[in-house]
Amino acid sequence: MTSAERTAAPLPFFVYGTLRPGERYHAALLRGRTAAEVPARLPGAVLYEGPGYPYATAGDGVVTGALITPSPDAYAQVLVVLDQLEDFHGPGDPRNMYDRVSRTVELPGGATARAWVYLAAPELARRLRAEGTPIPGGDWVTARGGPPGGRV
Repeated sequence: MTSAERTAAPLPFFVYGTLRPGERYHAALLRGRTAAEVPARLPGAVLYEGPGYPYATAGDGVVTGALITPSPDAYAQVLVVLDQLEDFHGPGDPRNMYDRVSRTVELPGGATARAWVYLAAPELARRLRAEGTPIPGGDWVTARGGPPGGRV
């Protein structure tokens, strides 16, 4: 991925699993690098169980998570780190585990925002829809016994 592709649109990130506030990768990769963290929901997606982390795919559901806005001075570094964590090599790259796509998320009070979201890459998404186990209610933290809506 070129530097132009990495910096093309400085959108916030919608996170729904281990990057959510209070979860392990949030603490390791995002703590101290964010300007805002608010609860959010992603319509038009379904969340599936994974090996210690979830996968979201396009679908007829809603996924619960958080909208994370990196600090301006940390944005480029956060983008690189998250792309590496999510095994995203660039748009349409067959090595991708997740694709980073722009989607509209719902915020408290009825507002919406555009955000980057990591969705399961096409081959993985096909397998999940055929064989995967959806997470009831689309909230990974709650499904694991955490507080409803997570810890934002």
